[in-house]
Amino acid sequence: MRIGVDLGGTKIEAVVLDGDGATRFRARVGTPQGDYRGTLAAVAGLVGAAEQAVGVRCSVGVGTPGAPSRVDGRIRNANSTCLNGQPLREDLAVVLERPVRIANDANCLALSEAVDGAAAGADVVFAVILGTGVGGGIAVCRQVLEGPNGIAGEWGHNALPLPDAEDLPLPPCYCGRQGCVEAYLSGPAMARDHALHAGASIDAAAIAQAAALGDSACEATLSRYERRLARSLAVVINILDPDVIVLGGGLSNIERLYRTVPALWTPHVFSDRVDTRLVRNRHGDSSGVRGAAWLWGSGEA
Repeated sequence: MRIGVDLGGTKIEAVVLDGDGATRFRARVGTPQGDYRGTLAAVAGLVGAAEQAVGVRCSVGVGTPGAPSRVDGRIRNANSTCLNGQPLREDLAVVLERPVRIANDANCLALSEAVDGAAAGADVVFAVILGTGVGGGIAVCRQVLEGPNGIAGEWGHNALPLPDAEDLPLPPCYCGRQGCVEAYLSGPAMARDHALHAGASIDAAAIAQAAALGDSACEATLSRYERRLARSLAVVINILDPDVIVLGGGLSNIERLYRTVPALWTPHVFSDRVDTRLVRNRHGDSSGVRGAAWLWGSGEA
């Protein structure tokens, strides 16, 4: 048995998976806003409830926004800002009285989909979160790849490849840079782009729906988005050459992306044939929490 915990900005979710990946317990609570100690207590409460439900002591893996620093182990770059600068792994280990494994939420998505999701059986998986922000994670042979700097897969804060006139001026990113992939490909970024070109303030889901009904302005916005996504993923293919790219987050629900983007990325890939598959995640909102559970492999405790 293994417990996965997903530290979301609005909710904290826990699941228990058995050795076959079947869910034996699931519960969620609201995230204590701006309250680090309250967050630790909420995780402890969920883990206690999970173990009471299944009757055994379990391993615990946690998916979190941001990632532990390789310098001091403290969380950095989390949009749940109360986590930043905190020794989350060490504090949870004390509260839960056991070792705890922690990974970025995009890495958890990659692992979940590589183990028993849309990329099951693939050796190299690149997972993308397209939502309020943009994240990336890598799983190789069903293990998370973090790298010596702990930033493997940090795709969202690279510059958009080959910007042209329609991509200018370079938009600012919250990280302090300009022209980041995240500043073009997040849901709010699509909405900002539409407002800039069409003068209308609507969100990404509404843009996709209107484009499907023939709205020409929304179609133009979505087409710009697809071209940017294709160029950005082509760079990933050229460097990592993954078997599968899995999309997660709210924008992964735009079905046409899986048809249009592979057609658009081909001219930018340094190969005479592109066999990388672009797929939608299988586990939806549960993918991150399942990936956190899978941070402990079979037979580990």
